[in-house]
Amino acid sequence: MDAGPRLDTAAVIETPEGVELALRAAGPVPRSLAWTIDVAVLVAVVTVLLMLIPLVGESGIGFVLLAMFALWWGYDFVCELAWGATPGKRALGLRVVRTDGTPVTWVDSALRNLLRAADVLPFGYCLGLCACLSSPRFQRFGDLVAGTLVVHVDRPRARRQRPEAAAPFAPPLPLSTEEQRTVIDYATRAGTLSRARCVELAEIVEPLVGARGELARTRLLGLAAWLRGDR
Repeated sequence: MDAGPRLDTAAVIETPEGVELALRAAGPVPRSLAWTIDVAVLVAVVTVLLMLIPLVGESGIGFVLLAMFALWWGYDFVCELAWGATPGKRALGLRVVRTDGTPVTWVDSALRNLLRAADVLPFGYCLGLCACLSSPRFQRFGDLVAGTLVVHVDRPRARRQRPEAAAPFAPPLPLSTEEQRTVIDYATRAGTLSRARCVELAEIVEPLVGARGELARTRLLGLAAWLRGDR
């Protein structure tokens, strides 16, 4: 029985350095929980500001109201520029990024947050929720226009990258200690680089591996295996 394709929210993006990043889009549930935390923070701060009104008198009411307005509209904007996430998102392990995985700019953040006014229409974030559920990356209307994503932040793991296995390949030329270290480092990092980037780097040492394309990559990995003593 065919259960159909599973819902995949992971977006694999290749950086200019050739490193592949897997971004896991955050769904409506964690985003709603983060929003609840942020609303609680805002309500607490606004309550404090309202308590100041009797103390500042009529002359200070305008200042307090202006501060409340700036807080309501600038809270997300400032937090996203400073940390990539609001306190609520940080508590849930979420972050706002551009669709290419890079940090949001002030234009991106301003656009997605200004369009929050449209996401709440006609009531209860109806438009934003519909856009989020219909998007393969759970982007609300503001995210779609601004080109942003809310993603899960993976905690770094304290483990070493295991070198990719390959058949040992003896070097046709004598290599210095530094050159040997460079070859071994290449094999160690191969697991974090895209296949195209690995091939591109391997072709730089074509005189050493005597090949181009995928064969150059395989031979350079084999050379690293030989240098590590896997023979």
